[in-house]
Amino acid sequence: MNHVNDEVVMYYVYVLQSEKNGQLYIGSTKDLRKRFSQHNLGQSTWTKRSIPWKLIYYEACLVEADARAREKYFKSGPGRQSLTKRLKRFLSLT
Repeated sequence: MNHVNDEVVMYYVYVLQSEKNGQLYIGSTKDLRKRFSQHNLGQSTWTKRSIPWKLIYYEACLVEADARAREKYFKSGPGRQSLTKRLKRFLSLT
């Protein structure tokens, strides 16, 4: 388990949805608030064209490799299907 100053360090895999065109973006990070802000400030090459973004889903992991593996899975065909199924109700409202 990762600790910084006796605090547990979490790693996140997250899903953003563009409010401009509905596009989904999947990523991972150690600092979810900072990374979300970077996406909305246009500081990410992959997301700057579809600002603004809203955070629609995230998972927290204790190990960075787990968050990266989950991100990779969500970007795969079966993973995207699983994610879409999990977010089905939300996505039908947007």
